[in-house]
Amino acid sequence: MIEIWHNPRCSKSRQALAILEAKGVAHQVRLYLKDAPSEAELRTALKALGKTAAQVVRRGEDGFVDGDEDALIAQMVANPILIERPIVIVGKQAVIGRPPEDVLDLLD
Repeated sequence: MIEIWHNPRCSKSRQALAILEAKGVAHQVRLYLKDAPSEAELRTALKALGKTAAQVVRRGEDGFVDGDEDALIAQMVANPILIERPIVIVGKQAVIGRPPEDVLDLLD
């Protein structure tokens, strides 16, 4: 099952979701701002992305404070607006949908 960490206010997130819907693939939408990932879920997503927290954190958001990996993960769990979006996860693989067409890499 494909899961998308989605923010409906984000145009890139809406475009990535539209790609999934247009392809007709089964997917689950997680409104991650309301249903924030746990530390373990975020660490699993980072591993699937092959990225560090520093590569996924939205530095321009209010409340961002630079720190090491653990500090950044703690911030993102406490304030999920700091997580780059959308994140699309399929099993042990994931992509950030920026650009939205990157989600197609997971559908092959």
